[in-house]
Amino acid sequence: MIGTPRRVVITGMGVVTALGDQLEEFWSALCAGRSGVAPLTLFDTTEFKVHFGGQVHGWDPAARFGVKEARHLDRFAQFAMAASMSAVADSGINFESLPSHMCGVIIGSGIGGLNEFEAQHSVMMQKGPSRISPFTIPKLMVNAASGQVSIRWGLRGPNSAIATACASAANAIGDAFKVIQNGMADVMVTGGSEAAITHMGLGGFASMRALSTRNEDPTRASRPFDRDRDGFVLSEGAGILILEEESLARKRGARIYAEMLGYGMSADGSHITAPDEEGRGAARAMQLCLDDAGLGADSIDYINAHGTSTGLGDLAETKAMKLVFGPHAKKLQISSTKSELGHLLGASGGVELVISALAIERGVLPPTINLENPGEGCDLDYIPNVARETRVDRVMSNSFGFGGHNASLLIGRYQP
Repeated sequence: MIGTPRRVVITGMGVVTALGDQLEEFWSALCAGRSGVAPLTLFDTTEFKVHFGGQVHGWDPAARFGVKEARHLDRFAQFAMAASMSAVADSGINFESLPSHMCGVIIGSGIGGLNEFEAQHSVMMQKGPSRISPFTIPKLMVNAASGQVSIRWGLRGPNSAIATACASAANAIGDAFKVIQNGMADVMVTGGSEAAITHMGLGGFASMRALSTRNEDPTRASRPFDRDRDGFVLSEGAGILILEEESLARKRGARIYAEMLGYGMSADGSHITAPDEEGRGAARAMQLCLDDAGLGADSIDYINAHGTSTGLGDLAETKAMKLVFGPHAKKLQISSTKSELGHLLGASGGVELVISALAIERGVLPPTINLENPGEGCDLDYIPNVARETRVDRVMSNSFGFGGHNASLLIGRYQP
């Protein structure tokens, strides 16, 4: 990097979630404390331990992309493409007027094309290897989303795909932020996408005992920081943002939601699925994020927590916030929007940064629903059950994944 790091702003956003795929509809439902968790209809779950999740209902890829294009995209890539199209439209950017080599894509996914993998495995077992589709590998590879998005708009700048489990989208956004900050690109399409509600996805997570089993009460199953939490809710969708070099955004009169300020990442280095129980890895990611932004702990107003509704995870994150923020931890406003959306795995960080940016712009903090009796050690302000109207200027978003991956992003109110 040469000279002063360039400023980076958010100018467009798009989502596909169980609470809708239109930004206003999504935001209204979230702030109303509505749950998107419901019985699954993608396949028969009778023999499974879990029968519910955060499914994107009414999804019709042929209506969105045409039959031919839809057939060449796994469900996770369809979500990424749809959210990218929304984000590009929201930003008002015209890629044809920009140097294509200065516009790029980084989209994360924890698992990638699991639907395609399962479908073609069945074909192979029933009809033999000669019947496997030639589109299998281009559809299931984790970088299919970033590749297809770059092809749609002819973007020839930096392009990669991040796979760090549930930290994938946050790492992707952080990397995209640094790419622009360091002058390697002017515009990046970034975020995450996931479509793991499949036979293997649901069955695999259930076998790990990672999922809530509240089959009789699915809307209350995701309950971060609550005493009676019993696992996360498997969900799907995408969250995509347009990051842009600040002077370019100003020159074209773009709407600026917020400014990217900091990025930190670390590893627990202790267990493949369980977090460090004292939250040391998560704390390091948060501290590095603050350091990257050049800000002190008392400058943060709100944290969109990872908060998955697991016994170990929620407590470890709470301990991590206390380690980093000290006395200020008691003044932080915190919520886990996974209480409404479920856990979108590798897409969660993208959707949650969209939420964080809207919280700054709209002056509303979405609640942590289903928080009735805080769990032992979970004693911070988690904005229980009812949204809170208040101005916030700096927001942190946390994402932690299997493998011990930790990522924190920091955004702030834009000041010209």
